[in-house]
Amino acid sequence: MVHAARTIRRAVVTGGAGFLGSHLCEHLLARDVEVVCLDNFLTGSPQNLGHLTEDPRFRLVRCDVTDFVHVPGPVDLVLHFASPASPLDYLRMPIETLKVGSLGTLHTLGLAHEKGARYVLASTSEVYGDPLQHPQAEDYWGNVNPVGPRGVYDEAKRFSEAMTTAYRTSKGTDTGIVRIFNTYGPRMRPDDGRAIPAFVGQALSGRPLTVAGDGAQTRSICYVDDTVRGILAMAFAGEPGPVNIGNPDELSMLRLAEWIIELTGSSSPIEFIDLPVDDPKVRRPDTARAQRLLGWRPTVPSEEGLRRTVAWFAAQQEVAATRAG
Repeated sequence: MVHAARTIRRAVVTGGAGFLGSHLCEHLLARDVEVVCLDNFLTGSPQNLGHLTEDPRFRLVRCDVTDFVHVPGPVDLVLHFASPASPLDYLRMPIETLKVGSLGTLHTLGLAHEKGARYVLASTSEVYGDPLQHPQAEDYWGNVNPVGPRGVYDEAKRFSEAMTTAYRTSKGTDTGIVRIFNTYGPRMRPDDGRAIPAFVGQALSGRPLTVAGDGAQTRSICYVDDTVRGILAMAFAGEPGPVNIGNPDELSMLRLAEWIIELTGSSSPIEFIDLPVDDPKVRRPDTARAQRLLGWRPTVPSEEGLRRTVAWFAAQQEVAATRAG
């Protein structure tokens, strides 16, 4: 069943200067929700929010949620999205990643509990690790290597889910958990190490597209507007989750690379590189729970989403070239 929408007038978004967080801030403002964005700019950028700063309903605060969180005034919703999210970032900042998943979750849950606010945790498909179940449903416990290189992110998110659940069961805090699958779109950092920005950047500049392993490993990609709609459906509902938010449109990394070459009109070749340690072989969400409980499903076809993303990256390159010239 789909729960009735609740009234949310003021929201706190941690990690709101990041790729996904900035889109969340934008969509909340479009719903006439006042937004307080907290970010320490470790991986996010104020530039992602430049178009929002003149809005009197928006406030950007430099804040590290692993230290302390204080937001004066009423708060109806806390969205905890602060965390390095790409392998390059969390391999470079393993301790920061673990801290924001543990201390950051503790502090933001404390804020939500104090304010009587709804709390939504951004978890990840990475809690399933290198899955032995396919597709991945929410009742699957995962196959994670806690001491592998990806463990700092995977276990930070698994811990944050446990902490969020503990606040709900022991303190009565109104919490929800979304497990997000491979989101892409405008405002991704070209150097963040994830496949789509890497492939698009390589294709637009005529460099070889570097595909890990033989490219047979799969991911399910979801355009950012769809992901945000799913997250906000969870925010405005009363569901505890976890709920998968992703697009079941599964494709191999080799096919993704070929597709981006087609969409960019590039003549770049494909170059195969070593597969990272513990790289998941398959990834596809079972979204039946999201459809049943939230009335949500992705609507942007992957080809359309990739076209929009390629166009955004191409425009960014043109701006950079103009400035350099």
